[in-house]
Amino acid sequence: MSNLVKFKFYETALEANRDKQILAESNINSFIANEQLIQSDWLLSQAVGGIQLQVFEDDFENAEKILADYHENNKFSLEVEHTVEDPKFDFVCPKCGSNHIYKDDSSTSFFGISLLSSDRYVCYYCENVFTH
Repeated sequence: MSNLVKFKFYETALEANRDKQILAESNINSFIANEQLIQSDWLLSQAVGGIQLQVFEDDFENAEKILADYHENNKFSLEVEHTVEDPKFDFVCPKCGSNHIYKDDSSTSFFGISLLSSDRYVCYYCENVFTH
């Protein structure tokens, strides 16, 4: 039987659980370490090396390939999504040309209530922040 090895490190439990689920769908067992500890006190993240996804040594290379394929396919699906035209949405990200953007009201809201109208937008694809 092979040993568990550190496979990948994450800042958030959401990302770790997403990759764990992707591996599970391909019949690869993986385990998340430090999730509960960091969620209870995020300041400990630096000390323990973040949230870790662990796999068995025998599955390491296969897990790398599966996640690389998933992320490449996910990137491609976003590129396809950008080609959808929406006449009500007539501007795109100046950096990558994507029309997959959202309005950033985080700096002008208080507990989810918008105080001012913001002209800041964020691109889902390249994470560029810009004004329109």
